Amino acid sequence: APSNLVVRLPVRAGQQVYARGGDLIVESSVNEGAEVVADGDIHIYGALRGRALAGARGRGDARIWCQSLDAELVSINGIYRTRDDMDPALFGKPAVIEVVDEKMTIRGFG
Repeated sequence: APSNLVVRLPVRAGQQVYARGGDLIVESSVNEGAEVVADGDIHIYGALRGRALAGARGRGDARIWCQSLDAELVSINGIYRTRDDMDPALFGKPAVIEVVDEKMTIRGFG
């Protein structure tokens, strides 16, 4: 059975957190220079300023959810997008990132 990992403190620059076999829930922010990785979904209940890589072991239906998008890089199952390739209108807003028909989509919610 997959096990989820819950991180209650901010993930700081230079840190990497990996949820092997399950989802990752971050109850704080992911700072610039930090990296969060999960085999399943990633939920960030704060700002995503660093890197988030979901579906790390080939799960194409994984998603990344965050309360404030300003990521350096997001990736799902090897498909990635950098900050330069994101719509600036979404920065600072809640967002969900997913892959649909092998194309990454980033949309606001809430």
